[in-house]
Amino acid sequence: MLIAKKLLLVAAACGLAFAASAQTGAPAAATWPDKPVTIVVPFPAGGSTDMVARAMAQHMGDKLGQNFVVDNRPGATGTLGAGMVKRAPADGYTLLVSSLGAFVVAPHLLKTVPYDALKDFDYITVPVQAPNVLVAAPGQKARTVKEVIAQLKANPGKVSFASSGNGSSDHLSAEVFWQQTGTEGLHIPYKGGAPAINDLLGGQVEFSFQNVNAVLQHIRAGKLHAIAVTGDKRSPVLPDVPTLAEAGVTGAEVYSWQGMAAPKGLPPAIKKKLSDAAIAAINDPAVKKRMLDQGLEIVASTPETFTAYQAREFARWKTVIETRKITAD
Repeated sequence: MLIAKKLLLVAAACGLAFAASAQTGAPAAATWPDKPVTIVVPFPAGGSTDMVARAMAQHMGDKLGQNFVVDNRPGATGTLGAGMVKRAPADGYTLLVSSLGAFVVAPHLLKTVPYDALKDFDYITVPVQAPNVLVAAPGQKARTVKEVIAQLKANPGKVSFASSGNGSSDHLSAEVFWQQTGTEGLHIPYKGGAPAINDLLGGQVEFSFQNVNAVLQHIRAGKLHAIAVTGDKRSPVLPDVPTLAEAGVTGAEVYSWQGMAAPKGLPPAIKKKLSDAAIAAINDPAVKKRMLDQGLEIVASTPETFTAYQAREFARWKTVIETRKITAD
């Protein structure tokens, strides 16, 4: 009888220990990662998001002693790859690095999205952000925000603004700018930033709000005229270019940003290990310099900060998209 009681106590203790370890994810965290980690980028190779993901993957792999492999899965404005990650096991071996589109824009822009951006992900970090910059085509005479507004008011609905696509941060920047200035321009969406910039350089379109890092070389070469940036402070790589607020347009602050997320339910210990490695990667001196030189700003937020930020951005762009009647068509 005594032996039986002891066996029951041992079994109960083992059960409690197993339950506790399952809740904390301790055994998994101790060995994670013990196989390659996949970072899904829901856009083609070569873009800003892909560049950020690959830089982080290299450093995280070196730090954690395991391969971090970038897997480009473009389609449906980023929602195809995001949906794949949502369906993956929450074990730290499948991650998502995306621009803000998949996290806070597409859910309001598309009729159906294969995930709930507020419920289906554990948010790890925003490694970088960048303001957009209002640029004018070579033949444009406008050099100030005041002159752009005057041109818009003199030609309502006719002054063309290029964007990399419906719902992109450059498109949304234009919509907020028109909203805050009581004007209306002509939105010309392209399939990506490169063709939009090419037509801007060629004078086929008149203005655009482009990511600073995407047009910095053209601004420095004098091919595009920088008028204002959309950040809450001046960009270090464009110190002579005012913010929209400085130029008299308030409430039009917009940042393009990248974020790292994982399927919902990541064990806390793995989440901590992952976020520490991701933050260390973006703060690595060589990685940091590469980002800053291109006009990106280091954020390196914690999971808690990113989660709160995603919720605020989600609500903000929902309001803008509904108010401005923006569609994916």
